[in-house]
Amino acid sequence: MTENMSQTDAPAPDAAAPEVDRTGLIAREQDVLAHPERYRILTGDRPTGSLHLGHYLGTLQRRVQLQDAGVPTVLVIADFQVITDREDPGDIQRNVYEILKDYLACGIDPMKTVVFTHSSVPALNELLLPFLSVVSLPEMERNPTVKSELAASGQRVLNGLLLTYPVHQAADILFCKGNLVPVGRDQLPHVEQTRVIARRINDRYAGGREVLPEAQALLSPAPLVLGIDGDKMSKSRNNFISLSHTADETAKLFKKAKTDADRHISYEPDTRPEVSSLVLIGALLSGQEPEDFAATIGDKGGKALKDAVTEAVNEHLAPIRARRLELAEDQAHLRAVLRDGNERANALAEATLAEVKEALGMVYY
Repeated sequence: MTENMSQTDAPAPDAAAPEVDRTGLIAREQDVLAHPERYRILTGDRPTGSLHLGHYLGTLQRRVQLQDAGVPTVLVIADFQVITDREDPGDIQRNVYEILKDYLACGIDPMKTVVFTHSSVPALNELLLPFLSVVSLPEMERNPTVKSELAASGQRVLNGLLLTYPVHQAADILFCKGNLVPVGRDQLPHVEQTRVIARRINDRYAGGREVLPEAQALLSPAPLVLGIDGDKMSKSRNNFISLSHTADETAKLFKKAKTDADRHISYEPDTRPEVSSLVLIGALLSGQEPEDFAATIGDKGGKALKDAVTEAVNEHLAPIRARRLELAEDQAHLRAVLRDGNERANALAEATLAEVKEALGMVYY
């Protein structure tokens, strides 16, 4: 662990790796909830289709809770980042509105939370240029996010947009002076990279004055939710339960869910991951402890477990799905939400870009 580095001992941008500063990297949730006015959350999703149960349990519920606790929140629908790692980006416009419907149906309030699209905020994307000036090529090539995204995409050649992906993520966070990023532990490197960029911009161009905050990570307590095939629930694996699925579609998918040969249902994540994931889903959505949910199934076997989980999921998601159908019939409202969110995001981005340009000495009139 290293302390914050001063301007005199900060490495040059061609250094082998970013300085890793874990001092203050991870925020305490108790402090966030006690002092919501001190924070601004930046988080979001790439529009590759509607969101699924893993998203809901892993991030969406928590975003709504933090929003309702008074933490200012900015949600990016990262349309530009869809093209970082895929030749066929799909129907981006349709997918943007699919995610927007998911957000609103799950309780995101556009009066409290800024929801915007990447491509609609030029000043955010312009921040990428000064940010790239303080990041070395080896840093970008070695970033775990770049490596994992390249591997997941199946591409052999690293394109320029994917190479700069972590720097673009830093622009996402810092354009609005975001200082809190809800992530899993595996995503800490990109928050660290964002902190390094903010520190270098402040030291090199602003004489040590804080123009950009050093964001903190808010670690997600959400457990891993497995898909129906026993792997991590993912759209790319096509093993997910979508928030947009009907109750009948959900039931058919859960019938295919992987379990094991033991008829006695128990919650043992280390030794029975597939069964335990189903138990956890049912427990979380029915307001029970996993052990208690498993006990209600007992020796009735995998079919009874799947039926109970299906019932819990469909009952919990029923009002969300009903609201989603209502939103689908009101395109004017969806367009208005995005238009307002984009306007608010542009105001934030232009103010931050103006400060960075002033620090760079690029204000001419």
